[in-house]
Amino acid sequence: MALYANVVIDISIQKLDRTFQYRVPKEMMQSIAPGMCVQVPFGKGDILKKAYVLELTNEATYDESKLKCISAILTDEVAIENHLISLAAWMRKYYGGTMNQALKTVLPIKSKVKENQQKTIHLKMRQDEALHFLKEFKRKHQNAKARLLEALIENPTLPQEFLTQKLNISGQTIRSFETKNYIEIETSRVYRDPIQAFGDLPMAKPFVLNEQQQKIVDEFVADYKRQEFKTYLIHGVTGSGKTEVYMGMIDEVLANGRQVIVLIPEIALTYQTVMRFYRRYGKKVSILNSKMSAGERYDQYERAKAGEVSLIIGPRSALFIPFQNLGLIVIDEEHESSYKSETVPRYHARETAIARAKMVGGSVVLGSATPSVESYYLAKTGQYKLFELTMRAKNQPLPQTRIVDLREELKKGNKHIFSDDLQQAIAQRLKRHEQTILFLNRRGMVGFVSCRSCGEIIKCPHCDVSLSQHNNGKLICHYCGYTIPMVKKCPVCSSPYIGGFKAGTQKIEEEIKRLYPQARVLRMDADTTRKKHDYEKILSAFSNEEADILIGTQMIVKGHDFPKVTLVGVIAADLSLGVSDYRAGERTFQLLVQAVGRAGRGEAPGEAIIQTYQPEHYSILAAAQQDYTAYYEKEIGYRILMDYPPASNLLFVLVTSKNEALAQAEITRMYRAVINSKIEGLGVIGPAEPSVAKINDVYRKVLYLKHEDLDFLVKIKDALEKLTKQDVQYKNIMIQYDFNPMNFG
Repeated sequence: MALYANVVIDISIQKLDRTFQYRVPKEMMQSIAPGMCVQVPFGKGDILKKAYVLELTNEATYDESKLKCISAILTDEVAIENHLISLAAWMRKYYGGTMNQALKTVLPIKSKVKENQQKTIHLKMRQDEALHFLKEFKRKHQNAKARLLEALIENPTLPQEFLTQKLNISGQTIRSFETKNYIEIETSRVYRDPIQAFGDLPMAKPFVLNEQQQKIVDEFVADYKRQEFKTYLIHGVTGSGKTEVYMGMIDEVLANGRQVIVLIPEIALTYQTVMRFYRRYGKKVSILNSKMSAGERYDQYERAKAGEVSLIIGPRSALFIPFQNLGLIVIDEEHESSYKSETVPRYHARETAIARAKMVGGSVVLGSATPSVESYYLAKTGQYKLFELTMRAKNQPLPQTRIVDLREELKKGNKHIFSDDLQQAIAQRLKRHEQTILFLNRRGMVGFVSCRSCGEIIKCPHCDVSLSQHNNGKLICHYCGYTIPMVKKCPVCSSPYIGGFKAGTQKIEEEIKRLYPQARVLRMDADTTRKKHDYEKILSAFSNEEADILIGTQMIVKGHDFPKVTLVGVIAADLSLGVSDYRAGERTFQLLVQAVGRAGRGEAPGEAIIQTYQPEHYSILAAAQQDYTAYYEKEIGYRILMDYPPASNLLFVLVTSKNEALAQAEITRMYRAVINSKIEGLGVIGPAEPSVAKINDVYRKVLYLKHEDLDFLVKIKDALEKLTKQDVQYKNIMIQYDFNPMNFG
């Protein structure tokens, strides 16, 4: 069978969309692979050019008789592009989309980014000549020329920036000197350094690890020296010093001349976090984040490529930094949903990091106080190596946690946002000049319906997820389409107190100021963090004890260390249990553990109060006890029972079109093709409408496929892609695939 290679001749934003096809000679068929560098005859003169193989196919997209053959595979090429293209090919296979979409995700492509250049002025004249001209300039009152020459006589080499900014000399004056051959201008590239402003801070001494921490580092180092590159999961309670363990591992990798990527959720990439690494590793460190300019971001890729930095800290996108000799990828707070891309290709940073590490011979370290069920399952089944940190680094006790039943508060006549216990605890902290965090999990505020008397959430009988309330007065399941009219009273206790939760962070702030007028209050949510540095300003102010109470959403409970916080109040813990998502229990547990873990990190002991309508729910009980094992055993039981990941795998298919009938017809056609295939062990849910059925006049339809074998679902995805491309209406619809999605909408 004939084999063809689609190649790109040059890697740039303009060229990526222009691919060329070549025949693969028989002798190369067994050895060629996506990502390889090859030599091809190009253009009318068949000039031999270097090209990169993007994908291999059995279908010729041009007249076969006119296709040229690949001349050679360039096996001695070690360009970073080779393995990044291989990674893109892997992502294309496992996450769908086009090869170009995958390439544009992984390659640091320069697009309209102006290089930052530094110009240095060198005086070319002899001292006596210069003094002669200086005398003439002064006689003719040519003051700018005189200032320029006087500065160069004193220092024959000066930066142009100094001359223009400090001495107020125009570029025109400098150019006139160059024209007359008085000076020589040397131009060199200067990379933008986003943490240069930190200056030369004193280096921090390595932290003395406790016994548990040292044991983990020692095992990692022993594996690394044997070149046994594994995936490790560090499960450590909040405050157990996971970052210090990462640094112990990083020391070993850097000492071997290799590079490291540290992934951190964007929301946790604070000045405080970066400083810890900078004070340990100095100018070897750089960062990436979404607030940086295009020029700053591109320069970090170039610095990594040139070997200027060997440790990059950043969110999901930092995974693709072009290190030539990558040895370790650390993913902190590995359970965070932000590690999953919501745009095509919908890759997960955890899986993609493991794929990249395998390609280059490196290790992956995952860390969390509340690991994702998927990661813990893989660790328990031996696919990852599991490490446990069971005590806080400084031996502080975990916070004492109380669960307050809001149903009982209602019976007592307290319809307030705050329980009596929480109000008293806040008053005590204000009296003792200690700080309080009040956390509202806004993730679950929209859509679900529950009873305030008994805590019952109205769920789908088929999918075990909450029904979502729609404006048409109906409750709908966004997995299977099950629909019922809006309920007027609780089906369990007949209470009329049924509906959604209405209070937001602004309402909570107003109530706190009314109850405690003397309190200094800060609020952190999407409304108060719109500008570039708002987030850090609020956190810095709270850290500097400029406020007594911090109110916020999940961004305030992500890895921050406030030693003066001795009380954390969770306003309505069960809000996230109402989300129409099988991961609702997991996300609730993770958020509560993270929230509770903010208390008692200093010298004074901490306390947490969790307010809830469902005090008996396993995720709330386990979070209050900080008992991950108890939570996991319950959760994995439900996942196995319902065939949800990690017990099974899930393929989410989204069809969108401006023509609703067309979208419905396409999703139905796909459904029938899957059903008619009669594949053993395949579960099918839908077709249905997602939580948002229409956006900007574009209709959306979904289908869910479950199977134990992920590779099997990949094959089904490939078959569905071929099926839809045969449709004459294909250009009027868009189809997206997502494996084990983090969000369903």
